[in-house]
Amino acid sequence: MIDAPGAQAEAPLAPALPREILVAEDDAIYRHLLQTLLRRASFLVRTVSNGVDALRIAQADGAPRLLIFDWMMPGLSGIELCRRLRQERATRLYQYIILLTSKDAKTDTVAGLEAGADDYLTKPVDYQELLARLRAGTRILELEDRLLNAQKEMEYLATHDSLTGLWNRLVWKKLLAAEFERAYRNATSVAVLMIDLDHFKSVNDTYGHSAGDALLNKVGDVLQSLVRAYDHVGRYGGEEFIILAQELSRDAVYDYAERIRSTLAQTAIMHEESPISVTVSIGVAFAEILQERSPDVMVRAADRALYRAKARGRNCVYLDAISNTANAELCECQPAHIA
Repeated sequence: MIDAPGAQAEAPLAPALPREILVAEDDAIYRHLLQTLLRRASFLVRTVSNGVDALRIAQADGAPRLLIFDWMMPGLSGIELCRRLRQERATRLYQYIILLTSKDAKTDTVAGLEAGADDYLTKPVDYQELLARLRAGTRILELEDRLLNAQKEMEYLATHDSLTGLWNRLVWKKLLAAEFERAYRNATSVAVLMIDLDHFKSVNDTYGHSAGDALLNKVGDVLQSLVRAYDHVGRYGGEEFIILAQELSRDAVYDYAERIRSTLAQTAIMHEESPISVTVSIGVAFAEILQERSPDVMVRAADRALYRAKARGRNCVYLDAISNTANAELCECQPAHIA
């Protein structure tokens, strides 16, 4: 049996967030006692009576990360469970495993730890010792969570623009290369949209850089909301943004760009109780079928189209449709109609 605590000795573990524990124990009385004592310590407890059910639950999505396994169980033993779960370590978050057993030989302890158990308790288990081991396991899991969150944050900062949260230019080069390779193989259309905020310098000069940053952030949000789920949008640099769109017709690409332009023309932010709005010029390079894998030609064509849109008076879309045979330009520019 478990050496239960006296009234004076009891001290709930009280983790910051309730941790779920999976208890696998074939003895019904012992299993019920473990469940009762762990619930008293503010844990969420799931129990099973055999190793097969324990493995199924431990492998499921959202599985408990604190595991207590009896050594001897029908189906799979606790030590076999440890081996199976550790073999799959790379595919799931770390799970902290405590083995319970009546064995107390040193060779048994070593065998359990070598199989992947994090800790080992001999029956009858002392309640306070079990809670102390669970505190250690909880700290280890919380440490791993903090490390994983820090890693994700570092990965995010390395791949996203810090102001707008869009893909940064370094990632864009890789995305363009991969998507152009796919479009080249599948013979599908590709469009690159270069978007530049008109007269953005005057916003910074008039309202300050904090207002300019807020406007850029707002533009990023709007672009993210307008692109299709399988398109890509990023910040190209300064006040320039870039969009990669695939599998659209020439007319659909122009309509797509025009919808972006008109939506942004109606977008504003509040600065000291005054609305600040901005228009954009959009240069579009479109190819129905790519003649080469590299995106460089299309990016340069989109950049040239952007300059032509600005030369036409800004706040418009300029489309450069690259012919499949002769690389001839079919250019279309339609100035915006401002209400």
